[in-house]
Amino acid sequence: MDEEAAKEEHCTDYMNVTHETTCWGCGLRILLSSTSSIFKCGWCGAITNRNQSQRKPDSKWFHRWRCLRDRFFVVVVILFMLIVICAGVWAVYPTVFSISYFCGVFHCSITAILSIITFSSFFLAAFRHAGRSANVEWGRYPIVGQGGLENYTFCLYCRKPKCPRTHHCRSCRTCVFDMDHHCPFIGNCVGAANHRSFIAFLVSIIISCTYVAIMTTYAAYHIWPPLEISMRYNHQHAVTVLKMVVTALARSVLLLPLRGFVLIYLAFASLSVEIGIFVLLWQQLCLIYEGNTYINSLSFENNIDVGRGCHNLLCFFGCPYLAYRILLGSANAIKFQQRLSSKLL
Repeated sequence: MDEEAAKEEHCTDYMNVTHETTCWGCGLRILLSSTSSIFKCGWCGAITNRNQSQRKPDSKWFHRWRCLRDRFFVVVVILFMLIVICAGVWAVYPTVFSISYFCGVFHCSITAILSIITFSSFFLAAFRHAGRSANVEWGRYPIVGQGGLENYTFCLYCRKPKCPRTHHCRSCRTCVFDMDHHCPFIGNCVGAANHRSFIAFLVSIIISCTYVAIMTTYAAYHIWPPLEISMRYNHQHAVTVLKMVVTALARSVLLLPLRGFVLIYLAFASLSVEIGIFVLLWQQLCLIYEGNTYINSLSFENNIDVGRGCHNLLCFFGCPYLAYRILLGSANAIKFQQRLSSKLL
């Protein structure tokens, strides 16, 4: 009995062992049990995760490889857009101007507008900082007020506080506020500062690809050589007719000029890109509708619960208060804005 009591006393003493540590946010000393790995300061609210200290910093070669990859994809995207615009103008507009001069000028104006919008949104999304986190005072008790670093964590890569809904991007080597994901095709993160530009870029790509597909199909129809199908018998098998049509198409393709092959390539390329971009845009709009980001949807951390609904889309695109009242109603619009402002404060 004495041995069992001694063992129980030893276990109790082991569980009650505490050690002293320092909060990185305010510098105050904190007493913790030996089993605690994640703790929150009772004064400033900063969260400390001691398991993060086990992470190894990224090597320089890792960062250089990601930079080269992003630059390669950015160059590919820019070259693809230039090829589609230049090749489309060269292949399509002789047919358009043959209809009438006004029709040619009209479609040239549409091409110029779509090109300017697409390139502008691309450069805003690619070369604008995705979202800088706010600079706050930390590390000293007299400066850091009570709750001043509520739910802040410490970024070991940047060596500074990281506010809620902020993630560190290992490619950009910086913390991004409200980060959605890192997109190699723009060579930048998608965050609070350029998320709208990224969505505008996706929408402009879809509209432009639809326009290119329609115009290239129309021009290819006008320059396609006539199909020569000889129908000797009135009652022929369907397979025989299909073979004759395929043979006639193959012969007509051989008679196509270079402009025709360019039109076929542009039509298939624009449709393929449009399908892929539409899937990405639908995913982004669904996440915005849920009031979430892609990274937070995977980790379920640092979420601000604003509820699902169209109000998230209106808030994301910065719609005026009148749009809230029309779609949500006056009472719901006021409640939503009050709840959102209280969550963000």
